Amino acid sequence: MSNVVVVGAQWGDEGKGKIIDILAKDADYVVRYQGGNNAGHTVVVGGEQFILHLIPSGILHKSKICVIGNGLVIDPQALIEEITELKKRGVKVDNNLKVSEQAHLIFPYHKALDKLKEGKMGADKIGTTGRGIGPCYIDKAARCGIRIADFLDDNVFKRKLKANVEEKNELFRKVYKFKGFSYKKIYNEYVGYRKTIAKFACNTNKLLNDAVSKKKKILFESAQGTLLDIDHGTYPYVTSSNPTAGGACTGTGVSPTKINKVVGVVKAYTTRVGEGPFPTEFSPRLMDKIRKKGMEFGATTGRPRRCGWFDAVITRHSVVVNGLQEIAVTKLDVLDELEKVKICTAYKYKSKIYKDFPANMDVLSNCEPIYEEHPGWMKDTSKALNFRGLPKEARQYLYRLEGLLKVKISLVSVGKERNKVLPDRKKKRY
Repeated sequence: MSNVVVVGAQWGDEGKGKIIDILAKDADYVVRYQGGNNAGHTVVVGGEQFILHLIPSGILHKSKICVIGNGLVIDPQALIEEITELKKRGVKVDNNLKVSEQAHLIFPYHKALDKLKEGKMGADKIGTTGRGIGPCYIDKAARCGIRIADFLDDNVFKRKLKANVEEKNELFRKVYKFKGFSYKKIYNEYVGYRKTIAKFACNTNKLLNDAVSKKKKILFESAQGTLLDIDHGTYPYVTSSNPTAGGACTGTGVSPTKINKVVGVVKAYTTRVGEGPFPTEFSPRLMDKIRKKGMEFGATTGRPRRCGWFDAVITRHSVVVNGLQEIAVTKLDVLDELEKVKICTAYKYKSKIYKDFPANMDVLSNCEPIYEEHPGWMKDTSKALNFRGLPKEARQYLYRLEGLLKVKISLVSVGKERNKVLPDRKKKRY
């Protein structure tokens, strides 16, 4: 492995945390490049579950340098709580964690705006986590955001915070009839975070490019998934950043010419959280069954995930916009008890067949999925030790996914534990 980007190829929650954890053992640096603490990566090690929100999954491996890139928006309270919790559980978080001084900070007024705007949208709500992610990215784009570098300079911080609080309070009063925030109270709270944040803050652009020059191996991790990308997803039901592979470059300062491989992660079925179109969504009865077996509840919010059949249309879109060279399939074992499994290969809308992802959300919301039906395997895949150990029908299912996506499946996960990933097909074909 050299420099590898791992992306979610569906609507997020594909099990990227586990795949990143597996690949991290061969990396020197593990870098998160976008999003905020609206994401959760779950990793199970030795029966112990870790849920990471901002810190890269590589933190669970000794001797790895973990980097939070400039593309993130950071709630300092959430970051400090995550560091504290990991330390309590015996995980080293010290000079092995670096945080970009160019990353933007989330403030209480961002969280309030997130919730107030969502509440005002009614039936058109996006389904945000209410953690201030979107409003913080809005300030970044409007060039009034506060970066960690600004935060560490007290004079700059005071000036920028005062201007932001005054502007936001006027918006709160006039648009939302909300009293707003005290500049002094926010200042005093955030100054309390400064010493801890300063310990980890540095020029991560230089850090990573120096690592590239020294031929170190870097693993880049996204949060969310391709269909939640603000440019390439189911807009407006998307996140506020770029989880796609291109975001690894803008979110870290590492050139596209330094990326050697892009790996996509998909579930053997499809899930999404929040609002928005979902053509292959299960019937309520099957939804309940798969949700319970797959433990499909948000790692960050606990919200139940919507579940459906594998959608090859959206995944082909992910293959193209990310330039996927390999795919890792997770949660194959969740389908073990089904007599039949389906794959959506196209959509039908008003007599027109769509084999490519439609930008029109009315089409995606009202289309009829065109399915292939395949026999289920009705056997326990979690005991398989390699690809050949999978039931014939499960292997055929994976072959068909490869054929539809035109990308090799290199890894298959058949359980929660770190060791429940079948050996890479580069080493042994099935």
